[in-house]
Amino acid sequence: MVDTSAIYALLDKSDANHDVAVKLLKIIAMENKEVILTNFIVAETHALILVRLGNKLANDWLKNLCWHIERVSEEDEEKAKDIINAYIDKKFSYTDATTFAVMTRINIKTAFTFDKHFIQYGFKMCGAN
Repeated sequence: MVDTSAIYALLDKSDANHDVAVKLLKIIAMENKEVILTNFIVAETHALILVRLGNKLANDWLKNLCWHIERVSEEDEEKAKDIINAYIDKKFSYTDATTFAVMTRINIKTAFTFDKHFIQYGFKMCGAN
């Protein structure tokens, strides 16, 4: 599962995680791993790129997006609410929680992300030992 933080790091050369993100994406491609993101991550990423990097890059990213998009279901949204309510000591966003629900539903254990919330919930981060 790819998260907004990884996509943003790939696109913004000034991002502290840019070089690592590029290396990890190359490894993912070499290992022929499927890259998946949710429709909520698409919306969150487009908004972030739009605000920080501009209209053209945001629109080009959206137009050229070729990764598999797994739709967040109503059940995933209900599970996300349960996650947020169960982890009141964490600052999981609704998008994070829906992503966790989708990852659990489709049995993904590793995320391409720089967001520590994924580890807090119990997933592995791509490239982390």
